[in-house]
Amino acid sequence: MGRIIAIANQKGGVGKTTTAINLSACLAELGKKVLVIDSDPQGNTTSGLGIDKENLERSFYNLLLGECYTEQILTKTYRNNLFVLPANMELAGAEIELIAFEDREYRLKNIVKNLKYLYDFVIIDCPPSLNMLTLNAMTAADSLLVPIQCEFFALEGLSQLMHTISLVQKKLNPELKIEGVVFTMYDSRTNLSLQVVEEVKNYIKDDVYKNLIPRNIRLSEAPSHGMPIITYDPKSKGALAYVELANTVIETA
Repeated sequence: MGRIIAIANQKGGVGKTTTAINLSACLAELGKKVLVIDSDPQGNTTSGLGIDKENLERSFYNLLLGECYTEQILTKTYRNNLFVLPANMELAGAEIELIAFEDREYRLKNIVKNLKYLYDFVIIDCPPSLNMLTLNAMTAADSLLVPIQCEFFALEGLSQLMHTISLVQKKLNPELKIEGVVFTMYDSRTNLSLQVVEEVKNYIKDDVYKNLIPRNIRLSEAPSHGMPIITYDPKSKGALAYVELANTVIETA
């Protein structure tokens, strides 16, 4: 039975989508069958895996509202064992439309409950906010992976995220755990990056990955070409870092 991992942080620009794209691709590269669910209306995970988000006949939005079946939107990527439930800006409307559903917090959980038997990993990319889409992801997930950028305001909002996780555990998903915190845009040349890592470790304690994702130009370029870094430049520092993270995630299964 596969693991469902939601990648979440309500703070934007922390490498959440970059992690969703590249962790998924590296897990697939390591032989795992992976499904990526793009639950962010920006649809950047969709386009970052080479899928044209502007010309989707149906998307995750339609699936979430019960207007289609999973098979109707399931999209293959460059690898045979990497699949996507794609999204675009249409998904932004789901926030309001879900209010009408009695099971609004459980829509995604009901969708993925059988998918975990078909895939080794189901990776959910959440929007950069604590909204209904993020709540659905947390309710459906086995665990949360939290990317944190190595910058001055890294801890800003982290306490709010932890409070939300605690509420979800109490009210919606008692089995939810923190998969781990992963540091992104790490620059070993600066004291700031080192300080941020130490501060977060003191705050989070045992749930911090040893893996550090470096600030890397090739990593930034890859999404504009619709490729994960493992395809765009497999020998880059960014690619090696995400392969290492994927191996860590597999080992903690």
